[in-house]
Amino acid sequence: MGTSGAAPIVVERVNHHYGSGSLRRQILFDVTTEIRAGEIVIMTGPSGSGKTTLLTLVAGLRTTQDGSLRVLGRELRGARKRLLQSVRRDIGFIFQAHNLLPALSARENVQMSLRLHPEVSRRESAKRADEMLEFVGLGPQRNQHPDQLSGGQKQRVAIARALATRPRIILADEPTASLDTKSGRDVVDLMQDLAQRQGCTVLLVTHDNRILDIADRILHLEDGRLASFTTAVTASAQSMMEALAQTTRKDELAHRVMDMPLPQFTTLLEQVTREFEQFLTVLGMSQSAAFESMLDLVLAAFTVKCGALLQADRATLFVVDRARGELWSKVAEGEGEIRVPLGAGIAGHVARTGERVNVADAYAHPLFNRDVDQQTGYRTRALLCLPIRNAAGEVAAVMQLLNKTTGQPFDAADEERFADFASRMGVILQAWKSMKSQQPAAPVEAAGTGLAAS
Repeated sequence: MGTSGAAPIVVERVNHHYGSGSLRRQILFDVTTEIRAGEIVIMTGPSGSGKTTLLTLVAGLRTTQDGSLRVLGRELRGARKRLLQSVRRDIGFIFQAHNLLPALSARENVQMSLRLHPEVSRRESAKRADEMLEFVGLGPQRNQHPDQLSGGQKQRVAIARALATRPRIILADEPTASLDTKSGRDVVDLMQDLAQRQGCTVLLVTHDNRILDIADRILHLEDGRLASFTTAVTASAQSMMEALAQTTRKDELAHRVMDMPLPQFTTLLEQVTREFEQFLTVLGMSQSAAFESMLDLVLAAFTVKCGALLQADRATLFVVDRARGELWSKVAEGEGEIRVPLGAGIAGHVARTGERVNVADAYAHPLFNRDVDQQTGYRTRALLCLPIRNAAGEVAAVMQLLNKTTGQPFDAADEERFADFASRMGVILQAWKSMKSQQPAAPVEAAGTGLAAS
């Protein structure tokens, strides 16, 4: 990964050990990563894999022995005490134990974090403490002591304390480990919300798969080495499939993909394709519900993005199911699941023949079914329908695009642009089709879908 100076955390070939001589034990091995501004990154891995060690190195709480570690543009290896203290002032710490002082009220515990900031007056300190406790929902409890608060409330105070200094980085080590499901969920949702409000970068260590959905990215440490997500899946298929599924929530994934410029989207397609190739090889197609859900969301986001790149008003991805003689999809903008006979309409023709169909006036094409437009009130004009082939060269799916937003017909350049994406989507579709084909068919009427029988 690159080492842009703008990234708040840049780790390059960091090694770390404990002990010496015969008792020397290496904990981290050539760890290299970069965490960008505003990212929420979760680090997973088994106990003893080096997660907390790496976290404390980033925090400047341990000496960087080997490699380079830059935090907020400042090199920590060989750094003097004053520089380390300066870095720590820009970091908020949240740990498994809330570490509240029992003799102090919630407000006073939050104010404690501001004592390292002499530029903050006592009056401003009290104001910030009250504001942060309001944010975390503990305004009425500001004068209560820790023994009067529940576990979840104590952790909320700890979060308020970490954020009161308005840090640029938040480091959290197992912040939900001692909490029940609801309290843990509340805590991480709060961390996500407040971090986004303040534009913080978050690095969070956890074993808790229930909270992985807040992450922009997951790092996995295994025996002191950063492993790819695919390697993590290989080591623990079911739990990591669930983790990946939880990090691809529909709204977030679709939003991120839609905002990507073309070069970044193309790179993402290549990365996802490589991952799915390894999934198929290593796992022989997991039948987990989490993996199925993740496939749905990836395909939905990529379909909408492809439609947007080609300036289509609507986009639908139909998977070809030859065994059942139908086209079917959950990937249709604004619609539910669609199932139509393989022999129906323009999409069926493309699925059978593998030919592209590009018409400026859909009503003039003999295979177009006007009934669907009449039932839905949608007026189809330009239509572009293209095949997507699998590794064997068979038509695995059909992408159908309706009505270019410019009012013009789709042209040859649109067809070629889509062809670049289609080759990369074939592997993902192969995984999706293999999983879906194991499920019993439940025919759904095409009427009212808007795109089903075009």
